[in-house]
Amino acid sequence: MSTHVRKTRQGFVVSNKMDKSVVILVERKIPHKRYGKYIRQQVKYMAHDAVNQCQIGDMVLIEECRPLSKNKRWLVRNIIERAA
Repeated sequence: MSTHVRKTRQGFVVSNKMDKSVVILVERKIPHKRYGKYIRQQVKYMAHDAVNQCQIGDMVLIEECRPLSKNKRWLVRNIIERAA
């Protein structure tokens, strides 16, 4: 049996207009290979929100899962911080 640890990401909700789906913006900083200056990289993930509880601006934790639709491969684990 493999003990697969699922990937997690932390980001902000940028869209919740769909039913049971949200778009999460995950930002990470990586150093430039030559100059060492930190560069921001942004990626958007579609995630499954089963009870439609996420609002725009919420900080959430998402976890990878099996493919749920054409674009959804992530699941909202919990809401870390609510939008003001």
